[in-house]
Amino acid sequence: MTEPASYASGNWRVSEGNEDQFVARWTEFLEWTRDSAKGFEEANLIRDAAHPLHFVSIARWADDASQQAWRELPEFGEKLGACRELCDDFQGGSFRRVVAV
Repeated sequence: MTEPASYASGNWRVSEGNEDQFVARWTEFLEWTRDSAKGFEEANLIRDAAHPLHFVSIARWADDASQQAWRELPEFGEKLGACRELCDDFQGGSFRRVVAV
């Protein structure tokens, strides 16, 4: 049996006026991820239609080990920090798919 897909997710509350800069930095972060981290498959950033300062990101990984190795890359903290400094709040986590419909 194959290991379930691994996901990294972020719940971002962006400071007012920083929305465009946040999207640019998040895009740069994930482009760096695509180019630097083995096992990265794809990422999406979605924006709450009712609360435009609220964003959710979801990145899919081949497995948990690949996601963990990404978090341990020397540049990871800097890239994530560049996004976080534009936010009032951030909550991140690692997840596994349970069901796909």
